[in-house]
Amino acid sequence: MSRLQLALNVDDLETSIAFYSTLFGTEPHKIRPGYANFAVAEPPLKLVLIENAGHGGSINHLGVEVSDVDTVDSELTRLAAAGFATTEERDTTCCYAKQDKFWVQGTPDGERWEVYTITDDAPAQSAPEPAGEACCA
Repeated sequence: MSRLQLALNVDDLETSIAFYSTLFGTEPHKIRPGYANFAVAEPPLKLVLIENAGHGGSINHLGVEVSDVDTVDSELTRLAAAGFATTEERDTTCCYAKQDKFWVQGTPDGERWEVYTITDDAPAQSAPEPAGEACCA
């Protein structure tokens, strides 16, 4: 399984959850304080909403969710061979999930891309990221 991830900053989480639930015909997969994500089957999409008042309507970051750590590693190797700079994060907790991932550095227009896999859920009591910072900085 691979699917694109779109992480959006939103001004009001509840309003955004209601809108995207209707738009994609599905309820959120996970809701936490200031955070929600949707596992949309069609089109295959991981939609992440990050409450960030005053920045609503902007992209927080983009990503590709892959099925396992081996795929993260093979993509890291492929992109490094192509000359892309990357920053690895192994066994990290982000967006209320344990992940192995890397970030692609130096994109032409400054957007942030991550390639990641979820290795385990993280408890709801995990501290949320500070307001104004990316969920997956």
